[in-house]
Amino acid sequence: MKHHVIIGNGPAGVVAAETLRKHIAAEDRITLIGDEEGPPYSRMAIPYLLHGDITERGTWLRKDPRHFRQLGITQRHARVKSLDAASKTLALESGEALPFDTLLLATGSAPVLPHIPGIHAQRVHTCWTLEDARTIARFAVPGARVIQLGAGFIGCIIMESLVRRRVQLTVVEMGDRMVPRMMGETAGGMIRDWVQGKGVAVHTGTRIESIESNPADIAAPLAVRLSTGERLAADLVISAAGVKPNIGFLEGSGVHCLQGVLTDEHMQTNVPGIYAAGDCAEAFDLLYGKPIVSAIQPNAVDQAYVAAMNMAGKRTKLRGVTQINVLDTLGLISSSFGQWQGVPGGQGVELTDRAGYKHLSLQFEGDVMVGSNSIGTTEHIGVLRGLVEGRVRLGAWKDRLLADPTRLMEAYLASAQAQDRRADRVYH
Repeated sequence: MKHHVIIGNGPAGVVAAETLRKHIAAEDRITLIGDEEGPPYSRMAIPYLLHGDITERGTWLRKDPRHFRQLGITQRHARVKSLDAASKTLALESGEALPFDTLLLATGSAPVLPHIPGIHAQRVHTCWTLEDARTIARFAVPGARVIQLGAGFIGCIIMESLVRRRVQLTVVEMGDRMVPRMMGETAGGMIRDWVQGKGVAVHTGTRIESIESNPADIAAPLAVRLSTGERLAADLVISAAGVKPNIGFLEGSGVHCLQGVLTDEHMQTNVPGIYAAGDCAEAFDLLYGKPIVSAIQPNAVDQAYVAAMNMAGKRTKLRGVTQINVLDTLGLISSSFGQWQGVPGGQGVELTDRAGYKHLSLQFEGDVMVGSNSIGTTEHIGVLRGLVEGRVRLGAWKDRLLADPTRLMEAYLASAQAQDRRADRVYH
């Protein structure tokens, strides 16, 4: 009888546990460890909880409380202190030693807290857990003065919730534009203009220097000092300054890590029998030609399936990491695929209608589209993804797109179908 242990009960951990149960012996044990009380839930559902669109039950990954018990999956509420890869043993903070035969690291990521004086004051919170959401809901009432630190992907999703709660919202972003890791200067600037038009105050190229509170009067407003010298009063500060892989407990374990846990095409680490998936994993990306951390849920689920199949002894490879972000910022749709910044020696084209809030940027390496940005349209999102991820050779269509990037659909139909025909001839 084998013991399969999964650390982390988010989407990656849950999918892995369910996949394992389908493909291992009935007598094999599966233990799913989570460090929060309550059922496994999706962090990506938290903004919708703050919207009021769903209840806490709506965030649960599996609604039936008997689901895991019926599958023979043991759930543990515990925190892992360290891993000894050589002896295949986990040390829990409770003092217990938990042995395993195979292990999946699906610990996700944790919020980054900037080094700002006062960042740990009361009424300064991240928006990452259900407990965070409960606290934010208590303070983010209509008319409350809320300052949000960070205007990245997660920050923009949180911002939607805060606007719907009718707070007085100010966003502070140290980058020169909104969503700087997803959008170029033109596109990020357009998103900023759109958000300001919706009544949100936005400070780009600005840092929060300090957050002052009055410990003797917890009801007193916070005083937030910006790098511009401006001082703002706030009833709540939300830090959305990004996340990092949750891998601190692996120090000295023998498992190789860079940004995240390094894995091969089977999602296995350098230690046989130990795998990683999701936000904590650094998996190989075909577009970039190197391992990357890509903290989006579709990747987490794909990686978890591959890891679980290999843990069950069924050799399976990851097709690659999907570099895709589609974002709805107060009604303005934007997308980012692949190497949207362009590549050395490559070519690119941009088409911008600032007044109409429409923007399209295409980036090429040779005759292959390697990345794109778009704003204000959804009709080409599938085409953009297909061209970038499929590494479709465009031939003469590359120059036609440089001259007129709106001909995307024509280029896709002509080039992708031709590539499929070539592949079919090779196959037969």
